[in-house]
Order: sequence, then structure tokens, then C-alpha cells
Amino acid sequence: MTESGGGAPPSPAKVIFGKYEMGRLLGRGASAKVYHARHCPSGQGVAVKVFPNPRRPAGCSAAGDSFIREISALRRLRHPHIIRLHEVLASRSKVYLVLELAKGGELFSRVEDRGHLPEDLCRRLFRQLVSAVAYSHSRGVFHRDLKPENLLLDEAGDLKVSDFGLAALRSSSSSEGDDGELLLHTQCGTPAYVAPEVLARKMTGGYDGAKADIWSCGVILFVLNAGYLPFNDPNLMSLYRKIYRGHHRCPRWTTPNLRRLIARLLDPNPDTRISIDGILRDPWFARDFDADQWTALMQPCEDAPDPSGKPHHRRELNAFDLISFSAGLDLSGLFEEATSDRERFALAEPVDTIVNRLEHVGRGEGLAVRREGEKGFSAVVEGQKGDFLLRLEVYRLTASVAVVAVERSAGAGESLWNEKLGPALRGPVTVEAEHTNTARRSLPRKKSAPSTFFHCHIDRAKSPRNLRL
Repeated sequence: MTESGGGAPPSPAKVIFGKYEMGRLLGRGASAKVYHARHCPSGQGVAVKVFPNPRRPAGCSAAGDSFIREISALRRLRHPHIIRLHEVLASRSKVYLVLELAKGGELFSRVEDRGHLPEDLCRRLFRQLVSAVAYSHSRGVFHRDLKPENLLLDEAGDLKVSDFGLAALRSSSSSEGDDGELLLHTQCGTPAYVAPEVLARKMTGGYDGAKADIWSCGVILFVLNAGYLPFNDPNLMSLYRKIYRGHHRCPRWTTPNLRRLIARLLDPNPDTRISIDGILRDPWFARDFDADQWTALMQPCEDAPDPSGKPHHRRELNAFDLISFSAGLDLSGLFEEATSDRERFALAEPVDTIVNRLEHVGRGEGLAVRREGEKGFSAVVEGQKGDFLLRLEVYRLTASVAVVAVERSAGAGESLWNEKLGPALRGPVTVEAEHTNTARRSLPRKKSAPSTFFHCHIDRAKSPRNLRL
């Protein structure tokens, strides 16, 4: 190829792992840069968030790294208004998070361009924000850095919550309050959006992550409507004093109902601050909005395909899946803390039979059981108010044996599983291998991820290698 104009030829685009062609820089934060990228085989656009891969000293908690927090949070969340994590890649020097691309850019830029948004648009975006926050809280994820810069827009103008690098997970180091609320102790977030109890955590003995997120939602709603911050001062201590008092001044075009909702969101006392249930009943929020629309907003996403077009969740297991079931080889601990809210076991039954029994028992308890996936090989169990209780995924190992993975919420989800659904589904299982030279082995019943709990054999006559697990 000849050069044109005598200038230097353009540098070739960087391709990482032979899959993603890196493009322009979309933004940068304190710990990462985000690039536009293209999935080479399919041509689909994605966002790639690049973190340096630090060499942590011995004894340093991996949970303190923002990319660990973000991966742990996004692995729990499947919601239409939360950015989707496609896959995680890593080299010796960097960690790459391949994320859904929000083509509309930051909500902050939209507000800057317009000054402030029309009230109807504020209401639509705020409903989407509240649905994403309520969904996250029901799955034990508390964002702690909600602000317009972390809210993206897709090409249809719908909201996508992003940047969970400061998120707290219910499984992380925290304590329970007297009423069962999750108390956090880390002071973090952007000062203008942070709740007063977060600033005063030493005096209060901790703060409720859900109530702190609701405060941030109130600041965001104020900004969308007004075009400026409710609390602002170049002096940090003066800013904190304004936040403690909670005094703010809405612009003259603010309607009375919106003014009242903002005041209830920006209540400096977390005990009297409005809750998610209160927001749903608020006249401004509930205008021309019914329970069916809220239920639709709270529905988790179906298992969307990754950029290659393949579904995220396979329903049949291969040898690499079996290897990962070994406690010694399971790498999931790199991306989330050890928790008691997940478990995996095997049943000598067809997949449909297992899911049907879950539906029968769940509905007998007055719960909503909803199948997901093309063939319904996973199911979500929700309470009467649409709160998440547990998610069950069933993978076919052989025609008569399935592996069941359960993820449950703390509290109600855990007691429901231990007392009702778990005993109804689980039982001692003995699997007889299909090949004559494979041993018979009983499957142990453990709440934690089991060690290698079955014997897999591929006949040499059918495969060039004899693989044993």
C-alpha cells in the first residue's frame, strides 16, 4: 500500500486478545480509563474499562480494589437500567472490563448542554434511576457514588447506572444495625452528593448504604430540575455544614409536588428520610404511573448475548466448567468475596423436573416464580412486593443429571431456601457413570462450593485424550 501526501501513515489500531479493536478514549477516572472498542468478529461496539493491575502486597485485601468491587457488583446485577458486564480479561499489567456501550454519553453532559431538563423528562429518568437503585439494594449492592457523571444514556435516551468501583456488597465487611439494616463505615463518594450521615459516620457508628444512596438520588433529581447543585461551596468545611443542615433552594419553576419530594429525599435525618416505598407512593413520582409499569421497570434483563452473539449462560457443561467446580481450581474468589449466599449441588433429575418443582413449591408459598432464558433453565423467586429472594440456574450435565446453582438474598431469601425450597429440591444423589470403567460416586451435600464431586471420564476411543477430573 502506498502512502498518500507524504505524511506518516496512521498507526494501526490496537487489538487486545485478538478480539477487541481499541478506539478513542471516552473518559477517565481516578483508577481507570474507558475506551470505545469494536468486537472484531461481530463488529459490535463495546466500552472497555482499563484498570492497572497492581501487585498487591501480602495480606492486602483484594476487596479494596475498585475493579474487584465493580466486577463483584456487576456479576450480581441484570437490569435494563444498569450497565452490563460482558466479560473480564487480564494481562500482566492491566485488567479489562468489557462493558455494554451507552451511545448517548453521560447524563451530566446533557444537563450541561440544556441548563436543566423539562419536568416530564426529569420524572422519566428519575423513575429509571430509582428502579435501578431499588433493584441493586434488593441484591445487596449499594452504589455509594451516584452522580450524573456516573449515569449514562443509551441511544434511546434511557438511563444506565455505571461505575460501581465504590460499591459496598452485603457480603463485604459491615455490621448489622438493630433493625437489620446494613451499616457501613467507609467514608467515600463525591462530596457534593454524599449523605450527611456518611460524613458523620464516626459519631453515628456507621450508616445505612440504602439510605445514603437515596440521598444521592435526591441530589441528582435536584440537579436535573435546577441545573445546579443544592449544596455547593468552594470551602469543603462550609460545604459539609450546608449538607448537615440540609437547607437548599429550589428554582422558581419547581412545582409544589416536586419541591416536597426533593425535601423528603434531602432530609438530613436518615431515620425520617423517605424510603423506596415512600417514593413509589409520592404524588409526583406516581403521576400517570401504575404498579404494572413499576413491575416492568424492576424486571431483571433476560440473559443477553455477549458481543459475539453467544448467550452469557450455557445450559450444558463442558470439561472446563467441571474443572471450575473444584474448590481448588475455582477462580471466582478473585472477583468476589467468599459468601454464604451461593451454593451449588447436583441432582439426578432432568432440568425441567427441577424447575417445575421449584415453581410448585414457590407458588405454594405465595411467591412469584419467573422463568428466564429461551428454554426456562433458570428461575427468579420474588416476594409479594417484587423483592428479590433467590435465583436458581440449572445446567444439564447428562440426560439424567443436572447441576443446580443458587444465589439468594440475605435474610428472607436465606430462610426461605433453608426452610422451604432447599429441602424440597435437594437430596442425596448417586450418579452412575455411563462408561463401564468409570466409578460410581455419591455427591456430597455442602453449602459452600464443593470440591471435585464427581468423576468425569472421556473414553479414549471417542477422544484423543483421556480426561479425568
